[in-house]
Amino acid sequence: MAQPRDRSIATRVGVDVGGTFTDLVLERRDGDEARIVVHKVPSTPSDQSIGVVRGVTEICRIAGIAPDEITLLFHGTTVATNMVIERRGAEVGMITTRGFRDILHMARHKRPHNFSLQFDVPWQSAPLVKRRNRIAVTERLMPPDGRIETPLDEDEVRAAAELFAKRKLDAVVIAFLFSFLNNAHEQRAKEIVQEVMPDAYVCASSDVVNVIREYERFSTVAMNAYIGPRTASYLQQLEGRLREAGVHAPVRIMQSNGGISTVENSIRRPVGLLLSGPAGGVIGARTTGEACGRPNVITIDIGGTSADISVIRDGQLTIKNPRDTQVALLPVLVPMLDIDAIGAGGGSIAYVDAGGAFRVGPRSAGADPGPACYGQGGTEPTVTDAQVALGRLDPDQFLGGDLKIDAALARQSIKTHIADPLGLSVTDAALGILRIVNNNMALAINAASVAKGVDPRQFTLMAFGGAGPLHGVALGEIIAAKDVISPLHPGITAAIGLLETQLQYEYTRSVLTVLSRAGADEYAMLEDSFAQMIAEGAAQLESDGIATDKRHYQRVIECRYVGQGFELRARLPDGPVTAASLDAVIADFYEVHKQVYGHAFDDQLVEAITLRVIATGATVPLQLPAIPRGGRTDPAEARSFVRETVFDDGQVLPTPRYARGKLLADDIVRGPAIITQHNSTTIVPPGYTARVLSHGDITISR
Repeated sequence: MAQPRDRSIATRVGVDVGGTFTDLVLERRDGDEARIVVHKVPSTPSDQSIGVVRGVTEICRIAGIAPDEITLLFHGTTVATNMVIERRGAEVGMITTRGFRDILHMARHKRPHNFSLQFDVPWQSAPLVKRRNRIAVTERLMPPDGRIETPLDEDEVRAAAELFAKRKLDAVVIAFLFSFLNNAHEQRAKEIVQEVMPDAYVCASSDVVNVIREYERFSTVAMNAYIGPRTASYLQQLEGRLREAGVHAPVRIMQSNGGISTVENSIRRPVGLLLSGPAGGVIGARTTGEACGRPNVITIDIGGTSADISVIRDGQLTIKNPRDTQVALLPVLVPMLDIDAIGAGGGSIAYVDAGGAFRVGPRSAGADPGPACYGQGGTEPTVTDAQVALGRLDPDQFLGGDLKIDAALARQSIKTHIADPLGLSVTDAALGILRIVNNNMALAINAASVAKGVDPRQFTLMAFGGAGPLHGVALGEIIAAKDVISPLHPGITAAIGLLETQLQYEYTRSVLTVLSRAGADEYAMLEDSFAQMIAEGAAQLESDGIATDKRHYQRVIECRYVGQGFELRARLPDGPVTAASLDAVIADFYEVHKQVYGHAFDDQLVEAITLRVIATGATVPLQLPAIPRGGRTDPAEARSFVRETVFDDGQVLPTPRYARGKLLADDIVRGPAIITQHNSTTIVPPGYTARVLSHGDITISR
């Protein structure tokens, strides 16, 4: 008879899926002791769950445990984002208020590029809901209290649902004017559609994003339905595959706001997953910054397909302004970490365009066929091929030798597609590829920092992702960062971030109240609204099994000047809503406005637009153990071999390789050097020095 397992031992796994690789980290905690295992497997773009389950079973084998010993599994995924970018979502029907059928087409009458004659307007050329599938029905609610002006015509709703059923639509959204003030019509219409179409994915705007702004609200719920059926199918399939593999642990999904949520909640509101992939990396970077004593960090997560950039100030993550929360140029009114992404990564393809210009990206070789050096059928040169051709990636050491690469294939692809057409040597062509992609990334970093009032000279650049430390110092030079950090496990940082997150849910109410003139009635209304949202959050956390003392509720009032276009977040202090607490909200709004826009008008009236409660359930953070102290310089014990390597200035230098796993705290490695590990490679150019910190993170500076 099998012995019962010791349930006091907790095993948590974080899985982050990228365009090229799926990254995994396993934490095995026994009392105060914790053991960390990391792993990396190729992604499976056709069905991400295949790569996830393969990686989970492999990391369990490496850790010497059975899959059923996993107690909690965290997952960051790009399923939802890819669907929007590639326009592979569901066929959606929409039921809306009569007279507002075309709100998704008209949008805000704004063009992203006003003077471009060729620019495509995606909400018109590739709408989430085709016009023929948008049906208006009779109903009308009126502001400011949501009173019913015209009752809902239920027969019209039923007829619309029957037509959608006949067209075999996958999903239906209900979005009525002013439903954020009164959701009775939306909820009744939803019931009717579910009766007629029991197998369809049905959602109402008041369930998904219960806030003001009709176009943005309609667009958000349309996005939720567009990605809903396939996201639900993926998550359910993932759970099924994990169970078949012996993993019976609860699964938690990374959200765009930096929190985690249950599979059930993610199926209901998949629109919250649109930044699921890169969010984990920013959280992991914040933890690394804290461990390194660097509260001000610019992060760049360079994977195989994209580079994701964010700024951490004073150890705090930044939430995007609602005006900027977009995916593929479509507004999505859900909280998102302030992350900018560009098409630049190890798999980015270099080419000479029709006009003879030398370009890199955004098109990527991805995981299949991958860079030419992988020998899997890819023939176009990529950034990874350039690194191989310059001797910076060793063919016999790539992914610890798990993935064999061919330097000859890399050089041939660069010669054929870049060097020969431009009359360059292979070396100069490869250096050109890196200069172009580095400058593309540096411009994006400046847009995310300098353009928003951040001085990179006062910040540390943290470069992670599988390709991050290959580019870190070069990018740090271009943007004039204070120094550069290569985290302990650069290629797994996003997966590590998953184990640093908390359960998090957000609840909203629209109010439209001038705080500067609020009185007793407004105080009572605000207090009651917050109490209702906190009760919703408490019920959700209770169902998640979070103990009362592990729950936290943050109250936020999103404010603007009366007549201003968009609002900013201001915190409401703990305790009852009073004149003093609202004065604190107004003062916080002024401070945030000054930080975002460079000025604030203290004599202007401030209006509350949206109330928000952020309900969190604390989880046990990841424990990274300290490593033994060495204090050595260029330690021979960690040196493996020496190879000639080409650096950015064209110098070809004999360059020692150091095994990162053999470096100890306070060790110093002087450039030129290359530090190798299974999930990434760190370059220390001539004139730079790398120093190993207490947990194994490395700082690089002149």
